[in-house]
Amino acid sequence: MKLLWRLLRGMPAYLWSGWGAAASLLLFVALWELGAGYYGPLILPSPLATFAALQGLVTSGAAWPELAVTARRALLGLLLAAGAGSALGLLAGLSMTASMMARPWVTLLLGMPPIAWLVLAMLWFGAGDGTPVFTVFVACLPVVFIGALQGTRTLDHHLKDMARAYRLPWRMRLLDLYLPHVAAYLFPAWITALGSSWKVAVMAELLATSDGVGAALAVTRSHLDTSASLAWICAVVGSLLALEYALLEPVKRELERWRGAGT
Repeated sequence: MKLLWRLLRGMPAYLWSGWGAAASLLLFVALWELGAGYYGPLILPSPLATFAALQGLVTSGAAWPELAVTARRALLGLLLAAGAGSALGLLAGLSMTASMMARPWVTLLLGMPPIAWLVLAMLWFGAGDGTPVFTVFVACLPVVFIGALQGTRTLDHHLKDMARAYRLPWRMRLLDLYLPHVAAYLFPAWITALGSSWKVAVMAELLATSDGVGAALAVTRSHLDTSASLAWICAVVGSLLALEYALLEPVKRELERWRGAGT
């Protein structure tokens, strides 16, 4: 309850601090308008045409089912990757041997493109939820693993020695010492994985499923409807921005509040 109250109390200042991001988005829209005037509506529709197509998808009810399917697949794969990657990264961070053994596996997962995993997933799971969920999982796992590993390995040993010398309770060590430090590394990794999860899920749907935003993009591509294609892309990006900045970013700021207190 206290955490929720602090989040609500700090929301006005947080919203005011977002003017820079809003200005950046407006600049992007202005550049988009210039590009649309240069290339024409077939190659690059204007923002007004794209937003009109998006409004049509929303008001007709066509957008919500496809967004819900994509969100379910992306978030399921992300949750699996966040759970497994965080746990494995924390365990590997506690052991130098485990960290060295895990390094080539992480390099392999990071170096293999998601499209290669998608081809394998299509052979293993077919045209269903398993293909995009698995592809999202294997694409996000190394990002989360590295964040958890770095958070564990960079924990100040002097603080651990101090906690041991003063015989702090394990609950205080976990909540006041270990968790804030590791969360400062885990949250950026989760946010990065969140963006990757949506991109990979849409890509997998484009090639392997008959529903979701990716499948809708395949239909608009076949119809050469560039405005509708950009409208679906804007719907995905808008959902992602809302999830990140309305939910994850305020929680991240609250968990990192201890940094400001110590400076």
